[in-house]
Amino acid sequence: MQLNSVGIIGSGKYVPDRILTNQQLEQMVDTNDEWIVTRTGIRERRIAAAEQATSDLAFIASEKALKAAGITAEELDLIIVATITPDMFFPSTACLLQEKLGATKAAAFDLSAACSGFIYGLATASSMIASGMYKHVLVVGAECLSRITDYTDRNTCILFGDGAGAVVLGEVPEGRGFRSFELGADGSGGELLKVCGGGSRVPSTEASIAEKQHYIYMAGSEVFKFAVRIMGNAAEEALRKAGIDKGEIDLLIPHQANMRIIQSALNKLELSADKCMVNLDKYGNVSAASIPIALAEAVEQGRVNEGDCLVLVGFGGGLTWGASVLIW
Repeated sequence: MQLNSVGIIGSGKYVPDRILTNQQLEQMVDTNDEWIVTRTGIRERRIAAAEQATSDLAFIASEKALKAAGITAEELDLIIVATITPDMFFPSTACLLQEKLGATKAAAFDLSAACSGFIYGLATASSMIASGMYKHVLVVGAECLSRITDYTDRNTCILFGDGAGAVVLGEVPEGRGFRSFELGADGSGGELLKVCGGGSRVPSTEASIAEKQHYIYMAGSEVFKFAVRIMGNAAEEALRKAGIDKGEIDLLIPHQANMRIIQSALNKLELSADKCMVNLDKYGNVSAASIPIALAEAVEQGRVNEGDCLVLVGFGGGLTWGASVLIW
């Protein structure tokens, strides 16, 4: 299937006002700013207000994306929200967002692929548009990870933040748009990054809450090794499918999890730091929202120009990974 005529026609982002700095975390757990920056590159992260849920963050980012695309919510055919922190089990966050936006003609569903969710959403949406099924699709990555973060666990609480990024997909001129997707999963690594509590396996009980099973668990060193290997490999495979050389990349937009992981991808792709969008120092790891926030910010900063070759790549719980080559 040719995807060349489907691309991003508008983008937007939203991050909450509250900033949680490394210095503030020093007062909460046994850690320090130097240790966090050296090992992750993160200096601060955003935290949603008590009255904000994932759909609220998604709504603001989506309104910005719709405005940038020059279309109304009523012109949307489908809304896909990639998230691991939905407002509730059901209805989906996408349905809640549909109502907030007034997108009365749009179908809506959530997609769960952790930090790779946004790339999975792009692949799903672009194939639907390429097939002629839909004309305009809103793809959102939105998270309130602070709600499932244990702020007594120094290994994980330093990493995660809240925010949302959104894009509108539609038809674009010939020679522009998505050239390839590379999606993958390895369920044998599912135990390495998870939230056990609250599902059908471990229902919510006093015991599950006391045992902190509703918070993120991560086997940090194992996930790190997986990420270092898969980020570069997935990007290279997407480039191979697109028939594009890594020397043609104008901007790499990676999942913002850890600066050392990002550097490993740069090394693999033989790219200099100026060809990479990095904002994890400000926002930390925002899971499915990470890549769309970085993309929207790159657009805001004028780092993305018509005809540029962008590579989007991420990894996440599942374990999952995804990469895409896009001509802007």
